[in-house]
Amino acid sequence: MPEDTGLRARWRQWLLDLPRAAKRVALIGSDLILLSAALWGSISLRYGELYIPDNWGAVILMASGPLITIATFWWSGLYRLVTRYISYRGTMQIIAGVALSVLVWTLFVFMFGQLGVPRSSVLLYGFMAAGLIALSRQIAGLVLKSAGIAIPVFPAEHEKKNVIIYGAGQMGVQLLQSLQSARDRQAKLEHLIRRAGVREVLLALPGSQRRERRQILQDLERFPVEVKVLPAYEDFASGRVGVNDLRPVDVGELLGREPVQPSLELLERNTKDKSILVTGAGGSIGSELVRQILKQGPKRIVLLDLSEVALYEIEMEVRERVEAQPVDAPVIAVVAVLGSVLDSALVTETIRTYAIETIYHAAAYKHVPIVEHNPIAGLNNNVFGAVVIADCARQHNVERVVLISTDKAVRPTNVMGASKRLSELVLQAHAADGAKTVFTMVRFGNVLDSSGSVVRRFRKQIQNGGPVTVTHKDIERFFMSIPEAAELVIQAGAMAKGGEVFVLHMGEPVKIEALARLMVHLSGLEVRDEENPNGDIAIAYTGLRPGEKLYEELLIGANTTGTEHPRIWQSGEPFLSAADLAHELDVLKAAMAARDAQTIQALLLRTVEGYQPHSATTPLAGAPEPAWTNATRTLH
Repeated sequence: MPEDTGLRARWRQWLLDLPRAAKRVALIGSDLILLSAALWGSISLRYGELYIPDNWGAVILMASGPLITIATFWWSGLYRLVTRYISYRGTMQIIAGVALSVLVWTLFVFMFGQLGVPRSSVLLYGFMAAGLIALSRQIAGLVLKSAGIAIPVFPAEHEKKNVIIYGAGQMGVQLLQSLQSARDRQAKLEHLIRRAGVREVLLALPGSQRRERRQILQDLERFPVEVKVLPAYEDFASGRVGVNDLRPVDVGELLGREPVQPSLELLERNTKDKSILVTGAGGSIGSELVRQILKQGPKRIVLLDLSEVALYEIEMEVRERVEAQPVDAPVIAVVAVLGSVLDSALVTETIRTYAIETIYHAAAYKHVPIVEHNPIAGLNNNVFGAVVIADCARQHNVERVVLISTDKAVRPTNVMGASKRLSELVLQAHAADGAKTVFTMVRFGNVLDSSGSVVRRFRKQIQNGGPVTVTHKDIERFFMSIPEAAELVIQAGAMAKGGEVFVLHMGEPVKIEALARLMVHLSGLEVRDEENPNGDIAIAYTGLRPGEKLYEELLIGANTTGTEHPRIWQSGEPFLSAADLAHELDVLKAAMAARDAQTIQALLLRTVEGYQPHSATTPLAGAPEPAWTNATRTLH
């Protein structure tokens, strides 16, 4: 059936696009008219003629009935239901609301001495009111429902697939109706797949049922079926998405952990009513930090990024979110600053102009192979960017600086990890030097589906027919969703007193080969290997890249304690004094200016504990390694 077009469709879409508050006002107005008609009609039927109140007391009683019913509906939550998808439960809620309001109104009537309102009309009003309101909801559903689900028109030659919708809630029912499937299958999932030759599964379980969703995804992994996920219910019900918006399953839904309720006090402690600067605001972590901070109601949020495109996109998103807030919500100022964290004058001007109180420093080069082949650029941005941020923040009494670090900073085998450990040392030195500004670091592993992540690469390779490239059969990584990481960063930063290294609990490491196989299976394909030479997608092992580890770590030493959050640890780790670090950074800067690879390598070896270059192929390899006992003399 083709989608409606023309004036009627535009009118329906206009209604759907109205703000929620406007929709509620319209619904209340409609209910008030229908309830008034029900009351007037019930009294007129009782008298056998049109009833006209002849005194103010009767007018008050006539007006009070519908108003009491409206108030009851509001109290019971009826106006929070989605009108198009009102169910049997919603109809029963209408009946219960009317019954309760009739009892209240009856007491009101008898307290006023009836004033011309017959007793029998009270009961008749209840029946008429419930019928009219329930009928109005059904009519609204019929009128508006087709605008909420865009049913695609497939050509006659389009290949048809047998499909399972897993999920018997309202979401699954709506999807079932939209696909015009009327048969009710009451059998086990495996039996259905094998008997009907199912090639696609549409998962219609709400995101709140995370454990059940993860279990069914694990069960489906062994079948050659493509799994797609229904969008969030609120998007589906509002008409913003339809059948065409079914998305491939996200591996994060399988690897993701059970959510831990965040501490609202921690989230708000350094964000609410604060002027906040986020560096690297257009990146994967920076942009999610911005989204999470916005939820806490900051006074001002300043977005700093070197990429014009990334800055534009996050600024537009933030402004849209701010404009969509309720009218009575506090105004949040949004400022976009284009430039580098290496620009000391720009950073100083930004902090002073916007009275910055909290800084989240997420700007960094993070891709291991790229930084390994461009070490001077990586060291300059990651190390001296942190120097500029820390110096400017301390000079202008910023309350708190939170550095976003990485597990690759622990006993690094690459320049990127070494540069991030040096940036940690910068903040640790400031904290130990009596700074009023609270300097702290938050360290975590890989985030799912960030820019350049293995998940994105695998997905693209599968779409292109393979092969899926894995560097080593045994390589493992920690994974966390971007929203969870950003939320935990904010909470960890709020607990800091100065100089701490916070480590996020990443759960169990994931084998990258297993992840690749999982993504192939959930795409409805089979892995092609020796056991299955007729499979669809091959897995190719390319060898470890320069600077890449088989396993990542999160802690340098064993001095680790818990915090008030179950997924955040605090680690006490060695650091260099401010004077010693300043000397080493001067040497590093001079060596970088001279392009002196051997001096740079020697400096990293003596300042970054556990640093071991991956191989002699790196631009910094080949420098003589000083005795580590001498290098650790100044560590505290």
